[in-house]
This record gives sequence, C-alpha cells and structure tokens, in this order.
Amino acid sequence: MSRKLISWNVNGLRACVSKGNFYDFVQKEDPDVLCLQETKLQAGQIEMDLPGYHQYWNYAEKKGYSGTAIFTKEEPLSVTYGIGIEEHDHEGRVITLEYPEYYLITVYVPNSKEHLERLEYRQVWEDAFLAYVKKLEETKPVIYCGDLNVAHKEIDLKNPKTNRGHAGFTDEERAKMTAALDSGLVDTWRYFYPDREGVYSWWSYRFHAREKNTGWRIDYFIVSAALKDRLESAEIYTEVFGSDHCPVGLVIN
Repeated sequence: MSRKLISWNVNGLRACVSKGNFYDFVQKEDPDVLCLQETKLQAGQIEMDLPGYHQYWNYAEKKGYSGTAIFTKEEPLSVTYGIGIEEHDHEGRVITLEYPEYYLITVYVPNSKEHLERLEYRQVWEDAFLAYVKKLEETKPVIYCGDLNVAHKEIDLKNPKTNRGHAGFTDEERAKMTAALDSGLVDTWRYFYPDREGVYSWWSYRFHAREKNTGWRIDYFIVSAALKDRLESAEIYTEVFGSDHCPVGLVIN
C-alpha cells in the first residue's frame, strides 16, 4: 500500500491559511500525513478544519516563533516531542511519530542567521539530531522531513557562487548534510532526480525571487537506506503558494 507524505514550511500557519489555498491544496493532494514547520503558534491559536486527521503540535516557548505540527490519518503507535536534550527542546522543532514499519519525523532545523551568529549552535544541534535519528534506526527505519535550512550541493540553489559562505550554504552546514547522507541516509529527491536543476523549495520575498525562480532547495525528505527500494516518487510542488516555501512530497510503498 502506498502512502503519500507531504511536508511544508508554512512560515506562519495562520497567515498561510488566510492566504486561501492551504485547505484546497490538502484536499486536492489528500496526503496520508502532512508535516508542517514554522507554524509560529501557541496552543489554542488556531482551529484546523482537517476531519479524518489526528493532530500533533510542538510549540516553541517563544511566542510567534518556530513550531511544528503533524496531521496523520493513521494513528501512530507513539508520539515524541523534541529529541530528549534539554538545550535543544525549547523551540518546538521536532515531532516523531512511530508507525509499525518506520519512524516519521518532522523537523525544522535552526537557521544559522544572516551573520552566522547561530552557526556554532547549529553545528551542535545537527550532531545531536543525527545521533537521535541513528538511535531510532536501531529499532526501525526512519523518515525525516522538513526545512533543513541547507542547500546541499551547488545544483540545489540558483546562485551558488555568490551565496557560498552565507547561511544555508556554508561549508560547515553542507558538510553536516554530507555526513548525514554518508551515514546511510538518502535524499529522496536526488534519488529520483540526481542531476535535475532549477527546482527549488524556497525563494526570498525580496527581488521578485520567485517570479525569476531564484531559489534554494532546502526542504527535504530523508530516509534510511533500508527504505530505498520502497520509494515510489518524490515531488516538489513549486506551483503552490501561501508561504515563501512550497510543499515537498514523497510516496512510499
């Protein structure tokens, strides 16, 4: 049986919903699981009209900041919020659902910020998150998705030369991504489209970037290599508006 998984950094869920096409998109695609990042909400600030879905939320302690959510048709065996490390679990960045055959994680990776003031913290976070994924893998395979805040290779952004060293395309962030993939994880989009250029998931709100398709691919579905043979298709919904990110998807058997 195939399952359709979709991930979307909504950059403020209330704003995304008010722009009008959030529910249309969900209705049209009818995902089995919808993972969100950057909900920017506290408990009780929105009522989601998604009948048939179980809802799980992880809110940042800081108001109007970060936050994740998962909506799933199949009730999970268990739900975990955060990665179990105090210093990393204040910003609502991770939710893990356990299903019979795998774990599914929505993750919003910390942004290194314009002047890289969070790059050092980001490095520590990356190591802790990868260790968390690897620990889960001892039990069963893992799928994680979300805004990973890094364009891995030059092919993953429009202007690699001028952006090198900037947040999201520093050598350090790219090396962490390489290390994750080298540890036995698969970037599902590149699994299907190893050489495809010009397909991005995030565009700056400045300089008419989206109109010109001056974008970055920073939203991913990453899976344990054990699931490779069960991958059916990967999608980047570049035509879907409502956020500065567009949704990304994976169909798995």
